[in-house]
Amino acid sequence: MSQKLTERRSLLVLSSFFHATFSFMILLIWSPDGLMTLRRFAHSRSSIEHLGLVALTAGVCTVAAGIWNAREAYSWPLMLNGLGCSALGIMVAFGATRHITFRSLALVIAVMAVSIGVYEVTTAQKLRGHRIDGWLLAAAGVVSVGFAGVFLGFVFGWVRLDPSPSPQTFHWLGSYFGFSAICIWAT
Repeated sequence: MSQKLTERRSLLVLSSFFHATFSFMILLIWSPDGLMTLRRFAHSRSSIEHLGLVALTAGVCTVAAGIWNAREAYSWPLMLNGLGCSALGIMVAFGATRHITFRSLALVIAVMAVSIGVYEVTTAQKLRGHRIDGWLLAAAGVVSVGFAGVFLGFVFGWVRLDPSPSPQTFHWLGSYFGFSAICIWAT
């Protein structure tokens, strides 16, 4: 049992690393406010594919961690999050030749945010003996659901975005993946 938890934890730490890498790439490379030397490298088709492959790898690691822990009833939200992240990676990596709207990406991210929020709140309930850890995970779950609300706002037009990729778009994407990296690492 201890080895199983260690292997699941290793997969989640690896997934967290890839979420942080995705966040770094979005905030510091792709963002119009990002570093100029990195942006010169970033604006090529191969860098978009690399960004998608990072998300795909993060998703595969998360799904594997959920499968590894499949006997527990609350592992399905973790697997759903990984499937959403994998779908996002496929959309970005292999859909680079077609126009993918931010609304499509926002819908997938909303599913990811809700599923990881459910996982965090469920995990917090399991940690009743560890009050601080439980409260932190529950708070992270609520914030994740809040991110889902914002991304659903983008999908349904409640929150307006510029038609072209704007700094606001990159900040929301990078912020979510940075927050997700911290939450997945903490679980």
